[in-house]
Amino acid sequence: MADSFGPTRDEDANGGVAGAGPDAGTARKEPIRVLVVDDHALFRRGLEIVLADEEDIQVVGEAGDGAEAVEKAADLLPDIVLMDVRMPKRGGIEACTSIKEVAPSAKIIMLTISDEEADLYDAIKAGATGYLLKEISTDEVATAIRAVADGQSQISPSMASKLLTEFKSMIQRTDERRLVPAPRLTDRELEVLKLVATGMNNRDIAKELFISENTVKNHVRNILEKLQLHSRMEAVVYAMREKILEIR
Repeated sequence: MADSFGPTRDEDANGGVAGAGPDAGTARKEPIRVLVVDDHALFRRGLEIVLADEEDIQVVGEAGDGAEAVEKAADLLPDIVLMDVRMPKRGGIEACTSIKEVAPSAKIIMLTISDEEADLYDAIKAGATGYLLKEISTDEVATAIRAVADGQSQISPSMASKLLTEFKSMIQRTDERRLVPAPRLTDRELEVLKLVATGMNNRDIAKELFISENTVKNHVRNILEKLQLHSRMEAVVYAMREKILEIR
């Protein structure tokens, strides 16, 4: 199972996997190109076999460690990198930053057995868009790939609560005052950001605030532009760190 910042359903009510981001379900002209990265050859092969049954997903390559993953990403320019956290030579989290440099459009999903809060938080900071535990079903892997390709953020439910805990701990550890004022968000943008932080998707936020879904999308886009961030998860991390909002 996967979730956004809380145990909510995904925006299209598909069940199984939930997330935060633009609506999924848009028809695709080309299959989603996936690079599979894991130090266990048998696991890589298993994923390839499972994903081969998905007409809209194509495994274009594989790598056995983070260093090889960076090289393959630069060469193949995949849409999605499905990558383990703990690997020899170079771990997945360390590889995230380099992959984003050589293949900026690639979105990274960490697929791991690690349920450590530090790994989750570091992965997000390094640019990962998803963090899923290997306990999820094979069907959910494909669903998560589609969701992330469509702009959603995917986190396993058990890890979502840990992410909020990490946010709170981060605030307690950070007493430094800002040297540069944070970009000013409007009252409505703050309302939207707070609801994003609770795990709400665009549709639910629209209902809560009595506005259209397109208006919510515009607010989210404006928030990211003002904060110079790339994802909803990063926006919430930033807002918590800068004490723009608090989650109790």
